[in-house]
Amino acid sequence: MKTKTLFVIVMALMIIPQSLWAKPKKEKQEFYQLTVYHYNGVDQEKILDDYFQQALIPSLHEMGVRSVGVFKAIANDTSANKSMYVFIPVKSLNRIDEINSALMKNEKFRSAGKEYLNVQHNAPAYTRMEIIILKAFALSPVMRLPELTSPNRERVYELRSYESAGEAIFRNKVRMFNEGGEMDIFTKLNFNPVFYGEVVAGSQMPNLMYMTTFENSEDRDAHWEAFGSDPDWKHLSSLPEYKNNVSHIDVTFLRPAEYSDF
Repeated sequence: MKTKTLFVIVMALMIIPQSLWAKPKKEKQEFYQLTVYHYNGVDQEKILDDYFQQALIPSLHEMGVRSVGVFKAIANDTSANKSMYVFIPVKSLNRIDEINSALMKNEKFRSAGKEYLNVQHNAPAYTRMEIIILKAFALSPVMRLPELTSPNRERVYELRSYESAGEAIFRNKVRMFNEGGEMDIFTKLNFNPVFYGEVVAGSQMPNLMYMTTFENSEDRDAHWEAFGSDPDWKHLSSLPEYKNNVSHIDVTFLRPAEYSDF
């Protein structure tokens, strides 16, 4: 009887599809292009909005880039130096060059974005543009869309930049997020993180950046209060191996444009 039972089990295992035996495929780390546009008035803002909504985003969608984020700094309401952020996820560094080349050859794109693309020297679309290239963390290799229900005008997206005093110290902070479990705490507390990445090219290095998202400002404050009192965070932040691995922090509060993909 035992022999017959063993034979049945062996035969059942043999007919299980091979795909179920295979290890899950590890996701490849994405790259992100984060472009910051600085501007100083409603005329420039309209040119930028029209360009992103009518030309850039539709063209990127046609090329398979589905989750393009456009965000405006909440401080724009009171600041003379206003800013907009455009987030583009790609599968490789080469893809950034391929996209830029394809866009300029795309007649529909150039027609839809002609006001932006053909500005005169005395009427620019922005005062300054900066580009930051990031590589996704190993344990958070792809971006995630936030799960929020509030309208865009109420949401608060928090972009954080953590600089370190040197490359080795920077790698220590990246390890704290990954193997150390800092990202796990954000996930546990439902911070709705969009991405975590290390900057591979930018004006402030070495540093990492990440974005968390909230229903509104009150929701944001409540989440950070919970984070500060979380026992896992208290334990992690007390470990001597992770001391002094951040030398400067920049926090920017953003709100998604109405036409943003997320």
